Amino acid sequence: MKLVIKNNDTLKDKRLNVIEKHDPCLDSVWHYHPEFELLYISSSFGIRFVGDNVSPFNSGDLVLVGSYLPHLWRNDMAYYNDEENKGVKKVKTIVTKFTKDFLGEDTFSNPEFSEIDKLLKESKYGISFGEDVSLELREKLIELPNLSRLEQSIQLLNILYRLSKTEKRIFLSSTDMRQFTKKHSHRIDRVIKYISDNYAIEITLNDVAEVACMTTNSFCRFFKKMTNKSFTQFLNEVRIRNASRMLVQENVSVSTVCYAVGYNSITNFNKQFKQIMGTTPKDYRLSI
Repeated sequence: MKLVIKNNDTLKDKRLNVIEKHDPCLDSVWHYHPEFELLYISSSFGIRFVGDNVSPFNSGDLVLVGSYLPHLWRNDMAYYNDEENKGVKKVKTIVTKFTKDFLGEDTFSNPEFSEIDKLLKESKYGISFGEDVSLELREKLIELPNLSRLEQSIQLLNILYRLSKTEKRIFLSSTDMRQFTKKHSHRIDRVIKYISDNYAIEITLNDVAEVACMTTNSFCRFFKKMTNKSFTQFLNEVRIRNASRMLVQENVSVSTVCYAVGYNSITNFNKQFKQIMGTTPKDYRLSI
């Protein structure tokens, strides 16, 4: 699965943009962007990938994705092939993208906005909210696309405040998977793209250092600074994340998945999978 930074130059407003989507989420690109994203699923179901988390989603799913956090929603086509849903056009997804300064520079640095500021900082892991909160905010979320720019700003502020007050939230990614691209963006993009494109085969430290046009020692320092992870740790997370996707979406054996994501040892694969996902590949498949 390729990791790309999403170009949002076509957005109507860089600070706040609300999109009502009726098409199924079948994007194959695991992507990230500098904006925060509040995503509400009105109807449909499938699998979502947020950082290193792989989880099923259903109608009413409400998730806040932090800036630069890789994510991907994939709808189950069974929903769209269901005779009951054929030919029926209804709101599927409300996507609200916004920057931290959508109300003005340093607004959330003020004490009265401290709870929302904390919420936005915690969103670096991705946050899934409880069913009760989602149901309570449903109408406000669905009407967002039809409001004026001013009304959207006020409504979003109210929604964020409500989300900041609830204890019914689950942090999705177990680690900080944000991909920053402001400085040295082309270099880190090339490296992450290389890893994402080639994780299924052997990749050495020398290989990625050469992609970055750096010595191995310099590359290790650079990569750790940019990702907060060692190269080996990041590679294992990419491999295991894709393994978890295959275990959920494909009817193949655990050993087939092991070799398909770049491991040549079942023992090592099981060890890395349990270390990253907290369970064995077999138990993970049974739990989904």
